[in-house]
Amino acid sequence: MPMYPVGEASREALREQLRLFAFDTTLKPPPDILVRIQQELTVREKLAILLEGELDFHGRDSGYASHSLHAFAAKFPPQLPRVFIRGLTKPGDLVLDPMMGSGTAIVEALLEGRRGLGLDIDPLAIRLSRVKTTPLVIDDMRNVGFKVLSQAHALMSDGNAIEQYLEGFDERTKAFVDYWFLPKTQRELTALVLVIQNVADTSIRRFLELAFSSIIVTKSGGVSMARDLAHTRPHLDKTKEPKDALERFLARLQKNLRSMSEVVTNGTDILSLAGDARSMPIAAGVVDLIVTSPPYANAIDYMRAHKFSLVWLGESIPALSELRAQYIGSERVGQVQYVALPGRAEMTVRQVAERDSRKAAILRKYLAEMKSVIAEMYRVLRDDSVAIVVVGPSTMRGIRVQTHDCLADIASSVGFEVVGVARRVLDRDKRMMPARFGKKGDSMIEQRMHEEYVIGLLKPEHSQGGHHAVS
Repeated sequence: MPMYPVGEASREALREQLRLFAFDTTLKPPPDILVRIQQELTVREKLAILLEGELDFHGRDSGYASHSLHAFAAKFPPQLPRVFIRGLTKPGDLVLDPMMGSGTAIVEALLEGRRGLGLDIDPLAIRLSRVKTTPLVIDDMRNVGFKVLSQAHALMSDGNAIEQYLEGFDERTKAFVDYWFLPKTQRELTALVLVIQNVADTSIRRFLELAFSSIIVTKSGGVSMARDLAHTRPHLDKTKEPKDALERFLARLQKNLRSMSEVVTNGTDILSLAGDARSMPIAAGVVDLIVTSPPYANAIDYMRAHKFSLVWLGESIPALSELRAQYIGSERVGQVQYVALPGRAEMTVRQVAERDSRKAAILRKYLAEMKSVIAEMYRVLRDDSVAIVVVGPSTMRGIRVQTHDCLADIASSVGFEVVGVARRVLDRDKRMMPARFGKKGDSMIEQRMHEEYVIGLLKPEHSQGGHHAVS
């Protein structure tokens, strides 16, 4: 790779090297070039360059490393966070996703040798992200997994143990299990979960629990009587013949072992924590980059699918229903305090209010919650650091809600500089969303899943904020 002379020609060459390096993982620029990119290009300039790149990533492999361990709705392609991690941080920097979902961003942080921190309040998201970022000895996982299968087959003949477990469900959870799972499947799942619970090694047990969950919440097939739990709201399919849960577990175990064999720590630490993005358990001024994808302006009911496996892992339907109401984007409004919103956010809420006051209240609640999230993002970032927010538009009562415009105005109001907003055309087979709460209406998947936007936010250098450890 040539060295470049001083001056504007040199700067343009460095810009091009940044583009190439950020978007192509096969390229390894010499350390001196990377140092010059860090020193001679401003953070704002680097962010603008990356936002101008091709961010669609159609046809790219998104299932490498641990990204394919478990189905999860609305995952962004791993190449998207990777571009900004490679282009805006250096090894050892701290990357945060405060609404981590399936953990795509923190997996990429791990693979790129950065420290990663992810937060979420969804129990399945936390379970998934922890497993995806915890490298283990593959032979140990395989040996324990095969032992679990053998013991589960043996336990199938112990009717007392299985019936005792099934009788332990509360009334609402038992009704849910009986509605969605055939008696034969219930016995198979009970045998598996009883044996998995006895695995002594916590990390291996979590890995096996995730393999267990992935035979229930899956894109196709699955062992429940529901159709396609990975993408949309469940529908009972009385014609479905669920596959044997122990056979599916073996197939998934083998697949997940192959995926985990590609995960390398690079000596960095990754944490996946139960935490609310509206009130982060993180000190001010410690994060080097945020990459996140919040829910859409209409409620995204992740719990509608996730509870299918969570009830087998110790959660109850009443507890999960209560937790669901706390999600950002939930349609449970209740007594919500009025929050004034800036610019296009306020204008959009008022437009919706002219047609449906309840929908307007839901939208105001969502934007007010996102204002709290963005304010927290601003607080925890270091000065002269970037937050990337990936979000799409939606439709409420026939009015197009340009969520990216609303959030950009909110970000400006809390102190961020909006460096740019890039449009992504979606690969609809890869970036599917679950249906919203409630009845069918004018915000169905087909009407809102054509595009999304990447908002590039910069926290200015003159901002106030200390440099402390994660609390």
